[in-house]
Amino acid sequence: MQNRRRFLTTALAAATLPRLGWADAGAPSFLAAAREPDGAFALFGLSRTATPIFRIPLPGRGHAAAAHPLAPEAVAFARRPGHFALVIDCAQGQITHHLSAPDGRHFYGHGAFIADGDILCTTENEIDTGAGRIGLWSRREEYRRIGEFSSGGIGPHDILRLDGDVLAIANGGIRTHPAHGRDKLNLETMRPNFSYLSANGEILEQVELTPDLRHDSIRHLAASADGTLAFAMQWQRDVADPVPLLGLHKRGNPVILAHADLAEAIAMQGYAGSIAIDGTRIAITSPRGGRVQIYDRSGNLQAVQRRADACGIAPCADGGFVVTDGLGGTWSLTGNRLQASSKSDLAWDNHLIAIG
Repeated sequence: MQNRRRFLTTALAAATLPRLGWADAGAPSFLAAAREPDGAFALFGLSRTATPIFRIPLPGRGHAAAAHPLAPEAVAFARRPGHFALVIDCAQGQITHHLSAPDGRHFYGHGAFIADGDILCTTENEIDTGAGRIGLWSRREEYRRIGEFSSGGIGPHDILRLDGDVLAIANGGIRTHPAHGRDKLNLETMRPNFSYLSANGEILEQVELTPDLRHDSIRHLAASADGTLAFAMQWQRDVADPVPLLGLHKRGNPVILAHADLAEAIAMQGYAGSIAIDGTRIAITSPRGGRVQIYDRSGNLQAVQRRADACGIAPCADGGFVVTDGLGGTWSLTGNRLQASSKSDLAWDNHLIAIG
């Protein structure tokens, strides 16, 4: 009886404790990985003006992060092919869990939370077969791995949670193997797609591009409130023969491919590094081309901003975008004007992740 009373008292006390939110971590608006001047790596929380709020050291180069929808918690992923994912308490500035890809797997650099933040989903490669997998990790059980299912293709890279815990997966189509580093092993047979999956792995819808675009690797995703999915691509053939690097899709409808004029298409060098939607506009970046291209929702090119090594991009809560580059610059993109926000000695990595 005494033990039961003690248990109930403890449970009640825990239930009435205030839950920490992102405000307890300094109310960051974005997450971004960077290389520091001494060669070390870290994950940063950034304000809405891209000013660093907190810094968490990483054991190697980071790629992207998954922000918990409620708690001040992030999962930082290694650059592919990577084997570490670190769960970070951003309020305390501490790494709380080290996730390791199971034997025969490696991470692809992205993840997403479903089930109100109770389950983390990670994009992974089954090394022996090249099949894409989605790993499932239970936050309630100290991030214990609780299962996995097929991604619906090869080379799953980005992953997004859509309304109703639908998962959108960018299956880039490129097979890799850790023994070969970042070499692409199946360019002649690649078939990229993006797949909509239920929370239990059922394929709800799957989209492939036409055969002439099967070398256009689908890599990164952004979604708008009305369910429009935007996807950024990387061309695996001659960049002097340009193809669309941005597509738009709404479930049950055909794909819209965005086209730039020939000079701008060539300037992107076949590479869209990141993508974001601010409600009415879609932007893609090319660090290779030193470009930020802005399109409308019909796929029409509206404006181009030139910035060396620009890659990270995310929408602002009040409209527009924030852009980061590998030279330490952060930029605000309001309307069609790119303005400097800050300059540092940090080399920002590929992605800028909006929180909330």
